[in-house]
Amino acid sequence: MIGKHCIACIGLFFVLASCHSSKEITASGLQRKDFQTEVNGQHTDLFTLTNKGGMEVCITNYGARVVSILAPDRNGKPEDVVCGFSTIHEYMEQRQNFGSTVGRYIGRILNSRFTLDGVEYKLIPNNGKAGHISHGGNPGFADRIWTVEHLDSHSVCLSYLSPDGENGFPGNLKVKLTYRLANDNALDLTYEATTDAPTVLNLSHHSFFNISGDFTKSVEDQVLWVDANRFTPYDDKKCVTGEYLSVNNTPLDFRTPHTIGERINEDYSQLKVVNGYDHTWELNTKGDDTRPAAWVYDEASGRKMEVFTTEPGVQIYTGNGLKGKMTGKKGIAYPFRSAVCFETMHFQDSPNQPQFPSTALRPGETFRSHTVYRFSVQ
Repeated sequence: MIGKHCIACIGLFFVLASCHSSKEITASGLQRKDFQTEVNGQHTDLFTLTNKGGMEVCITNYGARVVSILAPDRNGKPEDVVCGFSTIHEYMEQRQNFGSTVGRYIGRILNSRFTLDGVEYKLIPNNGKAGHISHGGNPGFADRIWTVEHLDSHSVCLSYLSPDGENGFPGNLKVKLTYRLANDNALDLTYEATTDAPTVLNLSHHSFFNISGDFTKSVEDQVLWVDANRFTPYDDKKCVTGEYLSVNNTPLDFRTPHTIGERINEDYSQLKVVNGYDHTWELNTKGDDTRPAAWVYDEASGRKMEVFTTEPGVQIYTGNGLKGKMTGKKGIAYPFRSAVCFETMHFQDSPNQPQFPSTALRPGETFRSHTVYRFSVQ
């Protein structure tokens, strides 16, 4: 049955790809042929979404990831606003999370173990000598070839079946992710998942944004606003402590907009442990995806990106690990802090922290999560 299913999926892939053939050369300069390969009998490709607002989004089914987002500035000039590579082989060789779908569990589960319904599960660590599991393990969802379920000019639905025991996680988990590019310049992400055994799940999107469109520049001059009164702090080893801390009188208070770089180098322990911002904020939106949870604004280009989500938190990471040694699209070696991530999610180590919102998923339940990145100009 598995073999027949795989053959059917491959056949469906080619039917969809041919019916809604992506551009051979995209407006962002990507070449579709550079994303077409075969890995263990599974085919990869590049899919192009467009809308009436002048945007283009390119997505590959390797890691269900966004490769490029072309968004207009205040003068109508479209520019790519996410980090990435120009070929599928670079993604596979570099093993970066640029634009990927992270799972089963984004962030760390400490000591690579958790207990659910009285059963202890031991996961496969991938966090060096510390013995933790990070971003779902190695390989994670970002390294998998996803199946194309549906494709048209403005949306693509991708799925992945994570087998019981993958990196130690229980349950056969079926995940679907639909990307939709709306005419109001919103990139809409809808996740659904089911399982046949109790498990934990924390999915997120991991694009590295620089809405200036110039990846030779830091994002530190861009203005950030976050609707959050609290965040989850780390100890000195970047492990969450299980606490909530108030943002009051700290450099993590963005309830009033500040530039990203205004306080990023202050003498504050939480900044020092990750060399900048790389924290989860507890959102005041409480799952209301009609209210913006955060936004970032670039004065030079006029671009603004708002984030809406049903998730209780957002991890904001300011590209502190980018060091000019990784060359991406257009031959740009991404410099220090040249991008910022908005990873909508539940909290790290929630399976071991009962005071955090639960990430448990059980048979008969359907996991649903919704996040929107909406672009505009001022």
